[in-house]
Amino acid sequence: MSVKQAANVLDLLEYFSQRLRPATLAEISDDLGWPRSSTFNLVGTIVEKGYLYEPRPRAGYYPTPRWLNLVQRVSDAEPLPEAAHRLVADIARETGETTAIAALSGEFAMFMHVVKSNHSVRYHAEVGDRVPAYASSVGRAILAQLSPEERRAIYRKFSFQLYSDTTPVDAQAIEGELRQAQERGYHQSCSEYIPDLAGVSLPLRIGDRRLSVVVAGPVSRCLDRRPETAETIRRVIAAYDADLQAGIPADTR
Repeated sequence: MSVKQAANVLDLLEYFSQRLRPATLAEISDDLGWPRSSTFNLVGTIVEKGYLYEPRPRAGYYPTPRWLNLVQRVSDAEPLPEAAHRLVADIARETGETTAIAALSGEFAMFMHVVKSNHSVRYHAEVGDRVPAYASSVGRAILAQLSPEERRAIYRKFSFQLYSDTTPVDAQAIEGELRQAQERGYHQSCSEYIPDLAGVSLPLRIGDRRLSVVVAGPVSRCLDRRPETAETIRRVIAAYDADLQAGIPADTR
């Protein structure tokens, strides 16, 4: 379910992140396809809250630094350790493919940190992107860390939409994938959600946070390399484990 007013605020912020210069009410309305009246009301409300201002009179609106201060405080409260950023960079460099850390968000796996491949043909993932947890190796690597009871509760939320002939279509199929992954030693996917995309994932524990690391790229380049890629992920995680857990209270590890 999407709340339109909330979605519009986020769309507006993303709009400015791409535009990178002030915009008038007319430009915002035209570019985003919003009615002028709705645009006026939304922008006026955000201005009153201190999140938009006019750098120059009648030259358009632009976000204030209040956004940055707010997001920085939120991020600082529960950040990914710097070691996690280095871990992702190392895996991406060794594999040559897009690498990310994800966390569970409802029925989705959401990317928390991404390093993109340098290949011209690559997986174009962004921080904040979501993929169905049941239809992705990165999601199942998180589900595998949950208890059976926790998984059953999540399964009841899944829509189990069929994206391709390789998409798991029910809870039984997911549980089968998890058993195979345990025997194999890693989670894998092939075009389950995104066509022509192969992925390899392993669980990542940072204190009590249940995350996962994924390496993904075109099937033509990545499918046959999945065992090798999994070994790279496993080795780098092991090398960084002490740094990842450093400073975390013992009762949350």
